[in-house]
Amino acid sequence: MAFKPYKPKPTGNSGPPRPAGGPPRPGGGPGGPRPFNRGQRGPEHNINHFIRAAEVRLVGDNLDEVSEAVGQTVESGVYPTGKLLRWAEDAGLDLVEITPNATPPVVRIVDYNKFLYQKKKREKELKANAVKVELKEIRFGPETGEHDFEFKLRHAKSFLSEGNKVKAYVQFRGRAIVFKERGELLLLRFMKELEDYGIADQLPRLEGKRMHVILSPKKAGQKKKTGGEE
Repeated sequence: MAFKPYKPKPTGNSGPPRPAGGPPRPGGGPGGPRPFNRGQRGPEHNINHFIRAAEVRLVGDNLDEVSEAVGQTVESGVYPTGKLLRWAEDAGLDLVEITPNATPPVVRIVDYNKFLYQKKKREKELKANAVKVELKEIRFGPETGEHDFEFKLRHAKSFLSEGNKVKAYVQFRGRAIVFKERGELLLLRFMKELEDYGIADQLPRLEGKRMHVILSPKKAGQKKKTGGEE
């Protein structure tokens, strides 16, 4: 069913008459200011007869459906707005202006209510993906050198600052497992260097031949203040 915008009924000049020579009553009588109703809200887009451009560019992935409804081939291109309004009406759909600032404006022939639903669904999915937290892994060896440690530390700071979790682990191969204390000290130092950026879920833990620790990013209010305040 085509979208039908709400049209409020005109209000009469109700209420007591204003005194002669007095200021006009808000909303009452010719020349007075129009009342503002916060409950009324127009469509999010220009649709149907609210589209003022004489010509518009039609796009869409449902033009075969529109063609079948109007009984002729409908393709993407520039058309007089009046012709597209007739086609939209014949198809029981709405003409929706999706890019009003283009020359000419870009429109689609769709069910406006369905169009809004799908638009909000896409925005919700994009928002959910934007705040998705990833687990970034950083690997050490029991004999990791200072340069390599600093390099991986910078990566960890970047990951935590972006809101991601960091899983740091030391991989022991063969007889290197006898140096597990060395790996534990390395991870404890790693945690200490990152204490302004993330919080460890627990102390380093050995599982098989791998010792690991997971750090979660700190919220902005949890980060230590730097640069002046003591």
